[in-house]
Amino acid sequence: MEHDARWRWKVIIAFAAVYIIWGSTYLAIRVGVQQLPPALFAGSRFVVAGILLALYARLSGQKFPTHFREWRTIAITALFMLVGANGLVVWGEQWVPSNQAALIVATTALWLAGFGTLGTHGQKLGTRTVLGLTVGFFGVAMLMLPEKGFSLEHFGAQLAVLAACPLWAAGSMVAKRSHLSTPPLMVAAMQSLIAGIVFCGFGFSLGEAARWSWSTEAMAALAFLIVFGSCFAYAAYIWLLHEVSPAALGTYAYINPLVAVVLGWLVLQETLNANQLAGMVVILIGVMLVSIARPKALAAPSQRS
Repeated sequence: MEHDARWRWKVIIAFAAVYIIWGSTYLAIRVGVQQLPPALFAGSRFVVAGILLALYARLSGQKFPTHFREWRTIAITALFMLVGANGLVVWGEQWVPSNQAALIVATTALWLAGFGTLGTHGQKLGTRTVLGLTVGFFGVAMLMLPEKGFSLEHFGAQLAVLAACPLWAAGSMVAKRSHLSTPPLMVAAMQSLIAGIVFCGFGFSLGEAARWSWSTEAMAALAFLIVFGSCFAYAAYIWLLHEVSPAALGTYAYINPLVAVVLGWLVLQETLNANQLAGMVVILIGVMLVSIARPKALAAPSQRS
């Protein structure tokens, strides 16, 4: 009984981290990319977070992965979720406001439903799921509709953020269906280290080191992402992935955008026009339809961040 009570409290705390902290990471990323080069910004975040997580995991008695199959799975999920998905969000937020980025990323749940039909464990989509996917698609179109004429550069950044969603969903499905013996915290540490090394390699090869800034604002954003976004929220997500149902964890998709919208408005004075507000509502309706209709089709989902 006491063990169940401790487990419930762990779940509550982990959910709070995924709900609130991940919703706030879009703001921190937006602040950071205004002053720091994107690849080194992301790389330094994941390298430091990976080292901290690995040290804590080892002090807790957890061992490093020993089998090639486990390293392969960890590397694949790191490349899809952190390098691919998170990298596109970081790059895109150089132009896309944090509230819009969070709303676009909410469509990850829609991609998860589609990927949930694939493979031997796939499930056929029901009528309500198809309706939800269709509604979500139109919501994204409304959200990405430019307010003052068509801007190819801005639209390209929005597409980059949108492309992050299927990458995160694919990585989540691989992680969900892979039965690793490595403890979740060590998995998160190794994923972060792999992603950080890849990002830093990109950054240095692109000459980003010359654009690095040690400003207080930039370092505060980086520190927040390292400690809260990666060490707490991402580690909590990886743990919840193996502890709760995908449908329960999938509720993050409609909490994160609300947190991001409020913080973007309070801190950065970001606004949404009428079309985008309507798109936000339509996206959330689509995500809810998919989650309610096919909860088992959803693997634990984001961003971001």
